[in-house]
Amino acid sequence: MEYTPSGSAGIFAAIGAVGMIFFFAVFVLLIASMWKLFEKAGKPGWASIVPIYNSLVMIEIVGKPTIWILFLLIPCVNIIFAIWLLNLFVKSFGKSEGYTVGLIFLPFIFYPMLAFGNNPYLGPSAAEAKRSHDPFNPPTTPPTF
Repeated sequence: MEYTPSGSAGIFAAIGAVGMIFFFAVFVLLIASMWKLFEKAGKPGWASIVPIYNSLVMIEIVGKPTIWILFLLIPCVNIIFAIWLLNLFVKSFGKSEGYTVGLIFLPFIFYPMLAFGNNPYLGPSAAEAKRSHDPFNPPTTPPTF
């Protein structure tokens, strides 16, 4: 007995093609959103699509020391620091921790809302940036005693 493919194979192929188109549309939307967020923060938009460099730029945007890139490369520790970095990133645009939760679970909704909404970049949200206490990038003026 020979096997002959039925018409259901075409249906599954069409479902797969529609799924891939939807996936790429969401992917392009997320890239455009990150590009716009980086430009709002005064950084080059193309930096959002370069791996590892986009993390460095995001660390600059939130005002944390550049040593954080090492924390983002350590397994298991990187999850905590990535969520923390994302929270500081959101706070730099004037949003709260609830918005961070939205970015984690529904990024295809919350990234475009943050990027194309009318919320400006407020500056670095990290405490180190406000105190200008960065051991890796010391201030240019000498401290007074």
